Amino acid sequence: MRAAIVAHDFGAVFSLARDLAHISYSKIAAECDIKPERVGTLARGQGRITSFGKIATIADALRIPGHLLGLAPRSWEAATARGHVPTASARTSPTTREGSETVLRREFFRASAGAGLVLGLPELNQIKTGRRIDRDVPELLRQRTARLRRLDDVLGGGDTYRVYLGEYQATKAILREGSYTEETGRGLLSVLSEQAQQAGWAAFDAGKHADATSLYEASHQAATQAGDTALAGNALAFLAYQKINTDRTVGIEIAVESCATAGPDVPPGVRALLYGRLAWAYAAAGDADATERALDAAETALSEDDGTPQPDWAAWDGNGLQIMAGRCWTELRRPIRAVPVLEDFLSRYDDTHARDKSLYLSWLADSYLTAGEIEQSTAITNRVLELSAGVASIRPRQRLAPILHQLKAHKELPAVADVLKKARA
Repeated sequence: MRAAIVAHDFGAVFSLARDLAHISYSKIAAECDIKPERVGTLARGQGRITSFGKIATIADALRIPGHLLGLAPRSWEAATARGHVPTASARTSPTTREGSETVLRREFFRASAGAGLVLGLPELNQIKTGRRIDRDVPELLRQRTARLRRLDDVLGGGDTYRVYLGEYQATKAILREGSYTEETGRGLLSVLSEQAQQAGWAAFDAGKHADATSLYEASHQAATQAGDTALAGNALAFLAYQKINTDRTVGIEIAVESCATAGPDVPPGVRALLYGRLAWAYAAAGDADATERALDAAETALSEDDGTPQPDWAAWDGNGLQIMAGRCWTELRRPIRAVPVLEDFLSRYDDTHARDKSLYLSWLADSYLTAGEIEQSTAITNRVLELSAGVASIRPRQRLAPILHQLKAHKELPAVADVLKKARA
Protein backbone atom coordinates (compact mmCIF):
# COMPACT_ATOMS: atom_id res chain seq x y z
CA MET A 1 0.00 0.00 0.00
CA ARG A 2 2.75 2.42 0.93
CA ALA A 3 4.63 1.73 -2.33
CA ALA A 4 1.44 2.28 -4.35
CA ILE A 5 0.72 5.57 -2.58
CA VAL A 6 4.24 6.91 -3.08
CA ALA A 7 4.08 5.96 -6.76
CA HIS A 8 0.69 7.72 -7.10
CA ASP A 9 -0.68 4.38 -8.31
CA PHE A 10 -4.20 4.99 -7.08
CA GLY A 11 -5.54 2.04 -9.03
CA ALA A 12 -3.44 -0.26 -6.84
CA VAL A 13 -4.54 1.68 -3.74
CA PHE A 14 -8.20 1.19 -4.65
CA SER A 15 -7.68 -2.50 -5.47
CA LEU A 16 -5.91 -3.18 -2.18
CA ALA A 17 -8.62 -1.33 -0.28
CA ARG A 18 -11.30 -3.52 -1.81
CA ASP A 19 -9.43 -6.83 -1.48
CA LEU A 20 -8.01 -6.35 2.01
CA ALA A 21 -10.39 -3.98 3.77
CA HIS A 22 -13.55 -4.90 1.83
CA ILE A 23 -14.24 -1.28 0.87
CA SER A 24 -16.39 -1.32 -2.25
CA TYR A 25 -15.47 0.64 -5.35
CA SER A 26 -18.75 2.54 -5.06
CA LYS A 27 -17.79 3.60 -1.53
CA ILE A 28 -14.34 4.69 -2.70
CA ALA A 29 -15.95 6.59 -5.57
CA ALA A 30 -18.29 8.43 -3.21
CA GLU A 31 -15.48 9.33 -0.81
CA CYS A 32 -13.11 10.51 -3.54
CA ASP A 33 -15.68 12.15 -5.81
CA ILE A 34 -14.81 9.87 -8.72
CA LYS A 35 -17.24 7.98 -10.93
CA PRO A 36 -17.51 4.30 -9.86
CA GLU A 37 -16.65 3.04 -13.34
CA ARG A 38 -13.52 5.21 -13.30
CA VAL A 39 -12.44 3.63 -9.99
CA GLY A 40 -12.83 0.18 -11.51
CA THR A 41 -10.88 1.16 -14.61
CA LEU A 42 -8.01 2.53 -12.53
CA ALA A 43 -7.98 -0.60 -10.35
CA ARG A 44 -7.51 -2.70 -13.51
CA GLY A 45 -4.35 -0.73 -14.25
CA GLN A 46 -5.84 1.45 -16.96
CA GLY A 47 -5.07 5.15 -16.71
CA ARG A 48 -3.55 7.38 -14.03
CA ILE A 49 -4.64 10.29 -11.85
CA THR A 50 -2.33 13.26 -12.31
CA SER A 51 -4.49 16.26 -11.39
CA PHE A 52 -3.17 18.02 -8.27
CA GLY A 53 -6.69 18.82 -7.12
CA LYS A 54 -7.90 15.24 -7.48
CA ILE A 55 -4.83 13.85 -5.70
CA ALA A 56 -5.49 16.24 -2.79
CA THR A 57 -9.13 15.11 -2.71
CA ILE A 58 -8.10 11.45 -2.54
CA ALA A 59 -5.56 12.21 0.19
CA ASP A 60 -8.24 13.86 2.35
CA ALA A 61 -10.93 11.29 1.60
CA LEU A 62 -8.73 8.30 2.39
CA ARG A 63 -6.65 9.94 5.13
CA ILE A 64 -3.33 9.53 3.32
CA PRO A 65 -0.65 11.71 4.97
CA GLY A 66 0.42 14.53 2.70
CA HIS A 67 4.15 13.77 2.72
CA LEU A 68 3.55 10.39 1.07
CA LEU A 69 2.05 12.15 -1.94
CA GLY A 70 4.37 15.14 -2.11
CA LEU A 71 1.74 17.41 -0.53
CA ALA A 72 1.90 19.69 2.47
CA PRO A 73 0.56 18.18 5.73
CA ARG A 74 -3.22 17.95 5.47
CA SER A 75 -5.41 19.91 7.86
CA TRP A 76 -6.67 16.74 9.55
CA GLU A 77 -3.19 15.34 10.30
CA ALA A 78 -2.55 17.53 13.35
CA ALA A 79 -5.89 16.51 14.86
CA THR A 80 -5.19 12.83 14.22
CA ALA A 81 -1.74 13.15 15.80
CA ARG A 82 -3.41 14.50 18.97
CA GLY A 83 -5.59 11.42 19.10
CA HIS A 84 -8.72 13.03 17.64
CA VAL A 85 -10.25 11.30 14.63
CA PRO A 86 -12.43 13.71 12.61
CA THR A 87 -15.97 12.63 11.90
CA ALA A 88 -16.94 11.80 8.34
CA SER A 89 -18.55 14.49 6.25
CA ALA A 90 -22.30 14.89 6.06
CA ARG A 91 -22.07 14.16 2.36
CA THR A 92 -21.01 10.58 2.94
CA SER A 93 -22.24 9.99 6.50
CA PRO A 94 -25.93 10.84 6.95
CA THR A 95 -26.18 8.74 10.11
CA THR A 96 -24.00 8.11 13.11
CA ARG A 97 -23.65 4.45 12.18
CA GLU A 98 -22.54 5.23 8.65
CA GLY A 99 -20.18 7.92 9.95
CA SER A 100 -18.51 5.47 12.33
CA GLU A 101 -18.06 2.94 9.54
CA THR A 102 -16.53 5.55 7.26
CA VAL A 103 -14.09 6.72 9.92
CA LEU A 104 -13.00 3.15 10.63
CA ARG A 105 -12.43 2.46 6.98
CA ARG A 106 -10.51 5.68 6.52
CA GLU A 107 -8.33 4.69 9.44
CA PHE A 108 -7.40 1.59 7.44
CA PHE A 109 -5.58 3.84 5.01
CA ARG A 110 -3.96 5.89 7.74
CA ALA A 111 -2.67 2.73 9.39
CA SER A 112 -1.58 1.28 6.05
CA ALA A 113 0.55 4.30 5.20
CA GLY A 114 1.92 5.03 8.64
CA ALA A 115 2.19 1.86 10.67
CA GLY A 116 1.92 -1.16 8.41
CA LEU A 117 -1.00 -2.62 6.49
CA VAL A 118 -1.86 -5.33 8.98
CA LEU A 119 -2.84 -2.84 11.69
CA GLY A 120 -5.78 -1.71 9.61
CA LEU A 121 -7.15 -5.10 8.66
CA PRO A 122 -10.45 -6.31 10.13
CA GLU A 123 -10.90 -9.41 12.27
CA LEU A 124 -7.41 -9.48 13.75
CA ASN A 125 -8.27 -9.45 17.44
CA GLN A 126 -6.90 -12.50 19.19
CA ILE A 127 -9.38 -15.36 19.54
CA LYS A 128 -10.43 -15.51 23.19
CA THR A 129 -10.01 -18.85 24.91
CA GLY A 130 -10.17 -19.91 28.51
CA ARG A 131 -8.09 -22.64 30.04
CA ARG A 132 -10.53 -25.20 28.64
CA ILE A 133 -10.16 -25.21 24.85
CA ASP A 134 -13.38 -25.97 22.99
CA ARG A 135 -13.27 -28.31 20.00
CA ASP A 136 -14.19 -25.51 17.58
CA VAL A 137 -11.04 -23.48 18.40
CA PRO A 138 -8.70 -25.27 15.93
CA GLU A 139 -11.06 -24.52 13.04
CA LEU A 140 -11.44 -20.89 14.11
CA LEU A 141 -7.66 -20.58 14.21
CA ARG A 142 -7.37 -22.25 10.81
CA GLN A 143 -9.83 -19.78 9.29
CA ARG A 144 -7.94 -16.90 10.84
CA THR A 145 -4.66 -18.25 9.47
CA ALA A 146 -6.22 -18.44 6.00
CA ARG A 147 -7.32 -14.78 6.22
CA LEU A 148 -3.86 -13.68 7.28
CA ARG A 149 -2.31 -15.67 4.43
CA ARG A 150 -3.84 -13.13 2.02
CA LEU A 151 -1.31 -10.60 3.25
CA ASP A 152 1.39 -12.58 1.46
CA ASP A 153 -0.33 -11.76 -1.84
CA VAL A 154 0.65 -8.10 -1.57
CA LEU A 155 3.32 -7.80 1.14
CA GLY A 156 6.82 -9.14 1.59
CA GLY A 157 8.12 -11.17 4.49
CA GLY A 158 9.71 -8.09 6.02
CA ASP A 159 6.19 -6.78 6.65
CA THR A 160 4.45 -10.03 7.62
CA TYR A 161 7.03 -12.02 9.58
CA ARG A 162 6.25 -10.62 13.03
CA VAL A 163 2.51 -10.98 12.45
CA TYR A 164 2.81 -14.63 11.41
CA LEU A 165 5.31 -15.42 14.15
CA GLY A 166 2.95 -13.91 16.74
CA GLU A 167 0.14 -16.18 15.55
CA TYR A 168 2.40 -19.23 15.84
CA GLN A 169 3.54 -18.27 19.34
CA ALA A 170 -0.04 -17.64 20.48
CA THR A 171 -1.12 -21.12 19.38
CA LYS A 172 1.93 -22.63 21.10
CA ALA A 173 0.77 -20.93 24.31
CA ILE A 174 -2.71 -22.43 23.92
CA LEU A 175 -1.21 -25.90 23.49
CA ARG A 176 1.09 -25.41 26.48
CA GLU A 177 -1.37 -23.86 28.91
CA GLY A 178 -4.79 -25.10 27.83
CA SER A 179 -6.84 -28.17 28.62
CA TYR A 180 -8.38 -30.05 25.68
CA THR A 181 -9.35 -33.44 24.34
CA GLU A 182 -6.95 -35.58 22.33
CA GLU A 183 -8.82 -34.77 19.10
CA THR A 184 -8.71 -31.02 19.80
CA GLY A 185 -5.00 -31.34 20.60
CA ARG A 186 -4.34 -32.91 17.20
CA GLY A 187 -6.27 -30.09 15.56
CA LEU A 188 -4.23 -27.48 17.43
CA LEU A 189 -0.98 -29.20 16.42
CA SER A 190 -2.09 -29.20 12.79
CA VAL A 191 -2.84 -25.46 12.92
CA LEU A 192 0.47 -24.87 14.67
CA SER A 193 2.26 -26.66 11.83
CA GLU A 194 0.45 -24.51 9.26
CA GLN A 195 1.30 -21.30 11.14
CA ALA A 196 4.95 -22.32 11.47
CA GLN A 197 5.13 -22.79 7.70
CA GLN A 198 3.55 -19.40 7.15
CA ALA A 199 6.00 -17.72 9.51
CA GLY A 200 8.88 -19.69 8.03
CA TRP A 201 8.03 -18.56 4.52
CA ALA A 202 7.90 -14.93 5.63
CA ALA A 203 11.26 -15.36 7.38
CA PHE A 204 12.75 -16.87 4.21
CA ASP A 205 11.33 -14.02 2.13
CA ALA A 206 12.85 -11.49 4.53
CA GLY A 207 16.27 -13.16 4.44
CA LYS A 208 16.03 -14.67 7.94
CA HIS A 209 17.16 -18.12 6.82
CA ALA A 210 18.06 -19.56 10.22
CA ASP A 211 14.63 -18.60 11.55
CA ALA A 212 12.99 -20.12 8.49
CA THR A 213 14.79 -23.44 8.92
CA SER A 214 13.86 -23.60 12.61
CA LEU A 215 10.20 -22.89 11.85
CA TYR A 216 10.02 -25.46 9.04
CA GLU A 217 11.52 -28.11 11.33
CA ALA A 218 9.05 -27.19 14.07
CA SER A 219 6.24 -27.41 11.52
CA HIS A 220 7.30 -30.90 10.47
CA GLN A 221 7.44 -32.04 14.08
CA ALA A 222 3.97 -30.63 14.88
CA ALA A 223 2.44 -32.11 11.71
CA THR A 224 3.95 -35.52 12.47
CA GLN A 225 2.54 -35.45 16.00
CA ALA A 226 -0.85 -34.44 14.59
CA GLY A 227 -0.79 -37.23 12.01
CA ASP A 228 -1.23 -34.64 9.24
CA THR A 229 0.77 -36.14 6.38
CA ALA A 230 -0.08 -33.32 3.96
CA LEU A 231 1.39 -30.64 6.20
CA ALA A 232 4.33 -32.87 7.14
CA GLY A 233 5.14 -33.31 3.45
CA ASN A 234 4.79 -29.60 2.81
CA ALA A 235 7.13 -28.74 5.69
CA LEU A 236 9.76 -30.96 4.06
CA ALA A 237 9.10 -29.31 0.69
CA PHE A 238 9.80 -25.91 2.25
CA LEU A 239 13.03 -27.25 3.75
CA ALA A 240 14.03 -28.65 0.36
CA TYR A 241 13.29 -25.33 -1.35
CA GLN A 242 15.64 -23.63 1.07
CA LYS A 243 18.32 -26.35 1.05
CA ILE A 244 18.56 -26.52 -2.74
CA ASN A 245 20.46 -23.22 -2.71
CA THR A 246 23.33 -24.65 -0.70
CA ASP A 247 23.31 -28.43 -1.26
CA ARG A 248 21.42 -29.64 -4.33
CA THR A 249 21.82 -33.35 -3.59
CA VAL A 250 20.35 -32.99 -0.10
CA GLY A 251 17.68 -30.64 -1.43
CA ILE A 252 16.51 -33.27 -3.93
CA GLU A 253 16.52 -35.98 -1.27
CA ILE A 254 14.31 -33.89 1.01
CA ALA A 255 11.97 -32.99 -1.88
CA VAL A 256 11.58 -36.68 -2.77
CA GLU A 257 10.90 -37.45 0.89
CA SER A 258 8.25 -34.71 0.99
CA CYS A 259 6.23 -36.44 -1.75
CA ALA A 260 6.61 -39.84 -0.08
CA THR A 261 5.62 -38.43 3.33
CA ALA A 262 2.42 -36.91 1.97
CA GLY A 263 1.55 -40.11 0.12
CA PRO A 264 -1.06 -40.77 -2.56
CA ASP A 265 -4.12 -40.12 -0.40
CA VAL A 266 -3.65 -36.38 0.23
CA PRO A 267 -5.75 -33.97 -1.87
CA PRO A 268 -4.67 -33.56 -5.53
CA GLY A 269 -3.70 -29.92 -5.02
CA VAL A 270 -1.25 -30.92 -2.29
CA ARG A 271 0.35 -33.60 -4.46
CA ALA A 272 0.61 -31.16 -7.37
CA LEU A 273 2.26 -28.56 -5.14
CA LEU A 274 4.83 -31.04 -3.80
CA TYR A 275 5.65 -32.46 -7.21
CA GLY A 276 6.02 -28.92 -8.51
CA ARG A 277 8.60 -28.18 -5.83
CA LEU A 278 10.33 -31.48 -6.60
CA ALA A 279 10.53 -30.38 -10.24
CA TRP A 280 12.20 -27.16 -9.11
CA ALA A 281 14.78 -29.12 -7.10
CA TYR A 282 15.64 -31.24 -10.14
CA ALA A 283 15.80 -28.16 -12.38
CA ALA A 284 18.17 -26.41 -9.98
CA ALA A 285 20.40 -29.50 -10.21
CA GLY A 286 20.27 -29.45 -14.01
CA ASP A 287 18.35 -32.73 -14.45
CA ALA A 288 15.93 -32.01 -17.32
CA ASP A 289 14.46 -35.53 -17.57
CA ALA A 290 13.64 -35.75 -13.87
CA THR A 291 12.22 -32.22 -14.00
CA GLU A 292 9.83 -33.18 -16.78
CA ARG A 293 8.74 -36.32 -14.95
CA ALA A 294 7.97 -34.32 -11.81
CA LEU A 295 6.04 -31.68 -13.79
CA ASP A 296 4.04 -34.46 -15.47
CA ALA A 297 3.27 -35.95 -12.06
CA ALA A 298 2.03 -32.55 -10.87
CA GLU A 299 -0.17 -32.19 -13.94
CA THR A 300 -1.57 -35.68 -13.42
CA ALA A 301 -2.41 -34.85 -9.82
CA LEU A 302 -4.28 -31.71 -10.90
CA SER A 303 -6.25 -33.70 -13.47
CA GLU A 304 -7.52 -35.92 -10.65
CA ASP A 305 -9.16 -33.01 -8.85
CA ASP A 306 -12.79 -34.03 -8.32
CA GLY A 307 -13.89 -30.80 -6.67
CA THR A 308 -13.05 -31.92 -3.14
CA PRO A 309 -12.03 -28.87 -1.07
CA GLN A 310 -8.27 -28.38 -0.90
CA PRO A 311 -6.42 -26.96 2.12
CA ASP A 312 -6.20 -23.19 1.85
CA TRP A 313 -2.40 -23.34 2.04
CA ALA A 314 -2.34 -25.62 -1.02
CA ALA A 315 -4.45 -23.44 -3.30
CA TRP A 316 -2.42 -24.54 -6.32
CA ASP A 317 -3.95 -24.80 -9.78
CA GLY A 318 -2.92 -24.79 -13.41
CA ASN A 319 -1.56 -21.26 -13.03
CA GLY A 320 0.78 -22.34 -10.25
CA LEU A 321 1.99 -25.27 -12.33
CA GLN A 322 2.44 -23.03 -15.38
CA ILE A 323 4.65 -20.55 -13.61
CA MET A 324 6.67 -23.36 -12.00
CA ALA A 325 7.21 -24.95 -15.42
CA GLY A 326 8.40 -21.61 -16.80
CA ARG A 327 10.81 -21.20 -13.90
CA CYS A 328 12.14 -24.73 -14.33
CA TRP A 329 12.78 -24.35 -18.07
CA THR A 330 14.51 -21.03 -17.39
CA GLU A 331 16.76 -22.68 -14.83
CA LEU A 332 17.53 -25.46 -17.33
CA ARG A 333 18.46 -22.86 -19.98
CA ARG A 334 15.59 -23.79 -22.30
CA PRO A 335 14.29 -20.32 -23.29
CA ILE A 336 12.24 -21.61 -26.23
CA ARG A 337 10.14 -23.60 -23.75
CA ALA A 338 10.25 -21.06 -20.92
CA VAL A 339 9.40 -17.77 -22.64
CA PRO A 340 5.93 -18.61 -24.08
CA VAL A 341 4.82 -20.15 -20.76
CA LEU A 342 6.01 -17.19 -18.68
CA GLU A 343 4.69 -14.54 -21.05
CA ASP A 344 1.25 -16.13 -21.21
CA PHE A 345 0.97 -16.27 -17.43
CA LEU A 346 2.39 -12.82 -16.78
CA SER A 347 0.05 -11.18 -19.30
CA ARG A 348 -2.79 -12.15 -16.95
CA TYR A 349 -1.05 -11.49 -13.62
CA ASP A 350 -1.92 -8.25 -11.86
CA ASP A 351 0.73 -5.71 -10.84
CA THR A 352 -0.75 -5.47 -7.35
CA HIS A 353 1.11 -8.73 -6.62
CA ALA A 354 4.32 -6.73 -6.94
CA ARG A 355 6.72 -9.10 -5.21
CA ASP A 356 5.62 -12.25 -6.98
CA LYS A 357 5.24 -10.59 -10.36
CA SER A 358 8.70 -9.05 -10.10
CA LEU A 359 10.11 -12.49 -9.24
CA TYR A 360 8.34 -14.19 -12.15
CA LEU A 361 9.45 -11.43 -14.52
CA SER A 362 13.03 -12.00 -13.40
CA TRP A 363 12.86 -15.54 -14.79
CA LEU A 364 11.51 -14.15 -18.05
CA ALA A 365 14.38 -11.64 -18.20
CA ASP A 366 16.78 -14.49 -17.49
CA SER A 367 15.37 -16.59 -20.33
CA TYR A 368 15.60 -13.73 -22.81
CA LEU A 369 19.20 -13.18 -21.74
CA THR A 370 19.96 -16.86 -22.35
CA ALA A 371 18.41 -16.50 -25.81
CA GLY A 372 20.67 -13.51 -26.54
CA GLU A 373 17.78 -11.03 -26.63
CA ILE A 374 19.60 -8.33 -24.69
CA GLU A 375 17.19 -5.45 -25.34
CA GLN A 376 14.15 -7.50 -24.31
CA SER A 377 15.89 -8.81 -21.20
CA THR A 378 16.90 -5.26 -20.30
CA ALA A 379 13.35 -3.92 -20.67
CA ILE A 380 11.97 -6.66 -18.41
CA THR A 381 14.76 -6.14 -15.88
CA ASN A 382 13.79 -2.48 -15.75
CA ARG A 383 10.20 -3.51 -15.04
CA VAL A 384 11.37 -5.78 -12.22
CA LEU A 385 13.23 -2.88 -10.63
CA GLU A 386 10.11 -0.72 -10.82
CA LEU A 387 7.77 -3.35 -9.39
CA SER A 388 10.05 -4.47 -6.58
CA ALA A 389 10.80 -0.96 -5.30
CA GLY A 390 9.55 -0.72 -1.74
CA VAL A 391 8.67 -4.43 -1.48
CA ALA A 392 9.79 -5.90 1.85
CA SER A 393 11.44 -8.94 0.30
CA ILE A 394 15.08 -9.64 -0.47
CA ARG A 395 14.33 -12.17 -3.19
CA PRO A 396 13.66 -9.93 -6.23
CA ARG A 397 17.04 -8.25 -5.81
CA GLN A 398 18.73 -11.60 -5.25
CA ARG A 399 17.18 -12.92 -8.43
CA LEU A 400 18.29 -9.85 -10.39
CA ALA A 401 21.92 -9.88 -9.20
CA PRO A 402 23.24 -12.47 -11.70
CA ILE A 403 21.16 -10.97 -14.52
CA LEU A 404 22.56 -7.49 -13.87
CA HIS A 405 26.06 -8.97 -13.71
CA GLN A 406 25.63 -10.51 -17.17
CA LEU A 407 24.16 -7.30 -18.56
CA LYS A 408 27.36 -5.45 -17.66
CA ALA A 409 28.94 -7.06 -20.71
CA HIS A 410 26.53 -4.99 -22.81
CA LYS A 411 26.78 -1.71 -20.94
CA GLU A 412 27.61 0.14 -24.16
CA LEU A 413 23.92 -0.11 -25.03
CA PRO A 414 22.08 2.97 -23.69
CA ALA A 415 19.15 0.96 -22.33
CA VAL A 416 21.49 -1.39 -20.46
CA ALA A 417 23.48 1.53 -19.05
CA ASP A 418 20.25 3.11 -17.80
CA VAL A 419 19.13 -0.11 -16.07
CA LEU A 420 22.51 -0.62 -14.45
CA LYS A 421 22.39 2.95 -13.18
CA LYS A 422 18.85 2.46 -11.81
CA ALA A 423 19.92 -0.75 -10.06
CA ARG A 424 22.73 1.12 -8.28
CA ALA A 425 20.44 3.95 -7.17
